[in-house]
Parts: sequence; C-alpha cells; structure tokens
Amino acid sequence: MSESTYPEVNDLTLEEKASLTSGGDAWHLQGVEAKGIPGYMITDGPHGLRKSLASSTGETDLNDSVPATCFPPAAGLSSSWNPELIHQVGEAMAEECIQEKVAVILGPGVNIKRNPLGGRCFEYWSEDPYLAGHEAIGIVAGVQSKGIGTSLKHFAANNQETDRLRVSANISQRALREIYFPAFEHIVKEAQPWTIMCSYNRINGVHSAQNHWLLTDVLRDEWGFEGIVMSDWGADHDRVASLNAGLNLEMPPSYTDDQIVYAARDGRIQPEQLDRMAQGMIDLVNKTRAAMSVEGYRFDVDAHDEVAHQAAVESMVLLKNDDAILPVASDAKVAVIGEFARTPRYQGGGSSHITPTKMTSFLDTLTARGVDAKFAPGFTLDLEPADAAMAADAVEVAKGADIVLMFLGLPEAAESEGFDRETLDIPAKQVELLEAVAAENKNIVVVLSNGSVVSVAPWADNAKGILESWLLGQAGGPALADVIFGNVSPSGKLAQTVPMDINDDPSMINWPGEEGHVDYGEGVFVGYRYYDTYDKAVDYPFGYGLSYATFEVSDVKVAKTGANTASVSAVVKNTSDVDAAETVQVYVAPGKSAVARPIHELKGFRKVFLKAGESAEVSFDLDERAFAYWSEKFDDWHVESGEYAIEVGTSSRDIAGTGMVELDGDGKAEPLTEWSTFGEWSDDPVGSKIVASVYAEGEAGNLPKMPDNDMMRMFLRSMPINSMPMLMSEGGKKITAFMLDEYAKVTE
Repeated sequence: MSESTYPEVNDLTLEEKASLTSGGDAWHLQGVEAKGIPGYMITDGPHGLRKSLASSTGETDLNDSVPATCFPPAAGLSSSWNPELIHQVGEAMAEECIQEKVAVILGPGVNIKRNPLGGRCFEYWSEDPYLAGHEAIGIVAGVQSKGIGTSLKHFAANNQETDRLRVSANISQRALREIYFPAFEHIVKEAQPWTIMCSYNRINGVHSAQNHWLLTDVLRDEWGFEGIVMSDWGADHDRVASLNAGLNLEMPPSYTDDQIVYAARDGRIQPEQLDRMAQGMIDLVNKTRAAMSVEGYRFDVDAHDEVAHQAAVESMVLLKNDDAILPVASDAKVAVIGEFARTPRYQGGGSSHITPTKMTSFLDTLTARGVDAKFAPGFTLDLEPADAAMAADAVEVAKGADIVLMFLGLPEAAESEGFDRETLDIPAKQVELLEAVAAENKNIVVVLSNGSVVSVAPWADNAKGILESWLLGQAGGPALADVIFGNVSPSGKLAQTVPMDINDDPSMINWPGEEGHVDYGEGVFVGYRYYDTYDKAVDYPFGYGLSYATFEVSDVKVAKTGANTASVSAVVKNTSDVDAAETVQVYVAPGKSAVARPIHELKGFRKVFLKAGESAEVSFDLDERAFAYWSEKFDDWHVESGEYAIEVGTSSRDIAGTGMVELDGDGKAEPLTEWSTFGEWSDDPVGSKIVASVYAEGEAGNLPKMPDNDMMRMFLRSMPINSMPMLMSEGGKKITAFMLDEYAKVTE
C-alpha cells in the first residue's frame, strides 16, 4: 500500500471498520494507524474556526480557542443577499482550517427561523428556504474549493432550543418538503457538502440519527448525497439503529465500537451496510488528505479581516432614515451612547464562540479616524436594573449634539444556543434610556445589536434612524463607521420579517410545544408566507432595506420557456447621485390551486451595484420547481396548470412590476375510483368526458336524469360517487356503475 493512498474498506478487519464509525475523541476522527488512516480533526464553525486550545486532549472549552477570524454570523451575513461575498468568506474560513490542520469545519446551519424567539436564530440564515439555500451554499462551495470539508447542519427541523435533545417535531410531509428541506436539498444537489450533521430532535417521533427515511431514502436515494452523515454531539442514542439508518459517524465517541462488531456478527447489521458507512469515512479522509498535508501555511490575518469588514458592511439593514439623518455629516457634533459601542456584541453564544484575531469597536474606529465624539455607556451589558447615574450621564452627553448614535440591543445573556428567548423586547432599561435621551435631543439614530429580530415598534417614534446591524463579527466597528458616515451606502435586506408583536407569529399557538412534542400547525405558512398571505401588519417586511441611493425597477418582462418554465427580466436604475447596490427579488404567485398556498414565494434574487445614474438589466430563469408545491396526494412535486403571476420588487411588499405566465401543468392525475367525488370526476381530463356521457345518457333516457337545480348540483359535486344513491336512490347506483364501467374501458 502506497503512503499516498488509503485502503479500501475490504482491506480492513471488522473491528477496524466498526472503529471508523465513531470518533477518536470529541474533536477527532478515529484513525486506523496500522492501515495508514489518520484521525483528522473536525471542529466548530459556522462563522469562523473555533478550535479549542484543549483540542489535542479531546476536551471541550467553548471560550478557549485559537485566534481565528470572526466573520459575521448568519444573522448578519444572510442580510447581504450576496452569494459571491459569502463564497469569499467560505474560502477564508478554509484557509484558516488549513493552517490549523482542521479537516472539516462544522457548518453552515441552514435550519429555518420558524419563530424569531429561537435560540440559534443568530447562526441560521432565514425564514425562507430559497434564500437560506442560495446564500449558505457559498460557505459550502467556498470552503470545499480549498480542500476542506463542511458539515451542513442540522438535518433536519432543529428550529428551537427548548427540549432540543429529544423533542419530536411533528411536521406534515408538505411542510417538510416546502419549508424545512429545500435549503438542504439545494446545497446537496449543487455543492455536495462532504458531510452532513443530523439534528438532535425527533421528526414525527423518530430521532434524526436513526431515521432511515431521512438519512437514506430522502438524503441519499432521492437527492443523491455522496458524503457522510455524522451525529450532532451526543445525538446518537443507538449506534446499531443509527448505522442501519445511514449514519456514518457517531460524535463524540461513546466507546461502544463493540456494539457494531457484535451486531455485524449476529446479522443485525448487514456487511454491505457496514462497508458503505466505513468506506464513506475513508473517502472523507481521502478528500481532505491534500489540504491536511500542507506544511507551514499561514493565512493572511489582515486580508481575512478585510473580508470580514466587507461582509459586515453588507450585513447591515437600514430600517428607518427620516429626514435623511444618515449619513452623518463630517462636521457634525456626535454623541455616542450605549456600551455596545465600546464593547460590541459581535457573535452569538454557545458552540460557535470564536476568539477573534483582532477586535475593533466602533469607538476604537472613531479614535483611529480622528472623529471627536462624546461617549456615555448609558447601561450595563447584563440583565440587571438600570443604573440611574449612568443614565443621567448619557442624557447629559446627548445635550447639544447634532446627532446621537444610540447603540442598543440584546446582551449575550439574552440569547444563545441552549435556550429560546421569551420575548422580542430589548431590555427595558435601554428603552427607558432612549426615551430620556429623546426628551433632550430628537436627532437619534438607534444602532441595533442582536442575533434575531427584536421589537422595534414600541420605541421607534423616539428615533429618526434605525440601523439593524445584527452581529457583525470582529470588523463591525470599521464597517459601522463606513455606513454611518457615508463611506458606503447600506445595502442589506431583511432575511426575516420584523413583526409588530411576537403573538402575530403563526407558530406561537404551538410554541415551543408540550409533553415532548411540538406541532408545526402553521404548515407552510412560515414568516412572510403567513404575514403576506393573510395581509397581517408587520413592522418591516421580508426583503426590506433602505439605501442612501434611490432606485427604480421597471420594464418587467415574463416569457414562457417550456411547458412549466419561464424567464423574467427587469431593468434596475440608480436614480440618485450615490453609488450603491440594490437587490432585485422575484416572487412567484400561484393562481387558483387545489391546496392552500402562500400568496407568493421568493424564487430568485440578484444584488446589483450601480454607480449614480447607472442602470442594468437583470434576468432570471424559473424552473419547474419554482411553480410547484409538494402534493401529499401524489407524494411528489406537482405543478398545476393555469396562470401564475411573477412579481419583481425590492421586498416582499414592495413589488415594482408583475408579469403573467400560463403553464401547462405536469399532467399528474390520480386514478379515479368510487371514492372520488363527482367534482373530481368532472375536473379530470378523462372523467369529465364520462360525466358528459352521464348527462347525455340521462337526457336520452338511458340513465336516470341528473338533477338540474343548483343546490342538488352543489351536494352532488362534493360526494364520492358511491354515495350517489343517497341523492338519487336506485338511479344513483346505476349511474355509479356506469361511470366505473366506462372508466375501466378507457384506462384498461
């Protein structure tokens, strides 16, 4: 055997095969030294490398890790709507893994933000699966382009922290397929992540780690996944059941390799299945071998910090800018209030906690750039009551300033992996301080720091400007200064709706569940799909974000390109004297449907940078999937025939133009039976001809005559045809027999 190649699974003993399906320790694969298979390291992301300083011993310390670039978490980066930028972030993360000899970085996490109270919303991408998949794919493709693996997580339906280790997410097939699976599916089919991490929770009663339907039937057989599946840390509760379901790797090890050996010997695990799972681990080692063989590599700390800087700039969303209060004039007297300006909250808490290579606060940046600004912390970054002296000092600092920048948001104690939030509100002491400052100075811009949406409406009248900065990573200070002082125009767009009240969210009636389960009763109506369909008032809609520039989207054109495909184009023009970027969004709005469908769904987006006065044409191709819903009747995607609207705009509620397209439909039809309603027979291409014959034969006297009043027709339409005797006695029985006989002649 050559030193440059690893063995095939057939070269291993049973015990060696079993050992490959469990980790060596908390952060390493289990190698087979005798066969030249190394135990490479795998460790946390998802927005930068978190390699524990104690990793060589396999211990876990979430706050003690090697320095690495802290990029904006997905809460911010998702608002960039810029897959190319996200790809650059992925490349940089991979380079740091190469330096630190990490073969797989654990991320990205593409679970849906079902409810904004979810504790890990800060590291997930969106309430919309199309956006989540088409953005996070940049991390996967970027990292893997450098020879480092990713671990797409958490598959699937990890949408809350409450009871996350065991709760059963009870979800309909349609909701799984339309909301909770598509981001995973898109990334698997287009980028083939080298690993996927399963979630802790159960799905419809079955733990993800031992769910054969999930890990094999759907992931591998339907989507064509070629990599390995690992457990989340501690999610594997039955190694034999998990391996049979399609789990290649238990992490961390439970030191129970003997269970796999015994099960293989007594037939509970088939040899072919163990070989597949073990060979997957060998293949993973082979994929990472080249990158792990690089010696002496050092990544460019400053270059990566600049990538983090640009990512932070594009992560911010300008929500409000009354009286064009932003950008701040260069000669303005500035007051800065809020401890976040000095001690930024730049990442979320838990397993993704990174030690940054450098950290530049907003105040640090002002000092470095020679901006003279008065500062008062105003409050402490905890959940303790307000400090009256600090508040009074802040009010004093605000007096006489041309503009007050108030840095408000959620302290780390308010949101983290491990627990769900209980409210959308920011701490009351911060709101009270804002009110006190506003009584002295009306020229306030609030800069928010938070990992998921917070309530804005209760205090928004006290601010002329609101800049949602999310969590910006280590370069947030310079990025904020760039946007606030007008070096660059904000270009972020909301990846999740900002509701007026948390009780407006459709999932709240079942949040966070009870007695070990949570019912996803809202079905496919998650986020804007619910708010827009039912015309619910929101504070800021999905896809929304202001700019210092103004744009016009016009000349929307839609063309049918196939039986169930279309193209759409539009012209976007920068109508201002400010160079800036706009994101053009495409939504598909179905017409009349046999099922309840959202009023529209995002199916395309493009971020376009335009100089002042410049215009550009953008175009999109919409495939059949863009128009489909998951039919539980057909157990498949289904495109209905009929008219669809294609909307082009700059948010889900700012639609600039609409085009129409008439689709043929996919022709799927369920066989007609005696349990099919008369209405279903009437609507079916074959059945409608038989229904016409029934009426004709009735008029001719060969069959009982069909009722001709509207009320009877209404009752008849909703009846299975085997119930027709209820309306027509013996005659109904004859009609049913005639219809079934005629259908058999046509279809046999």
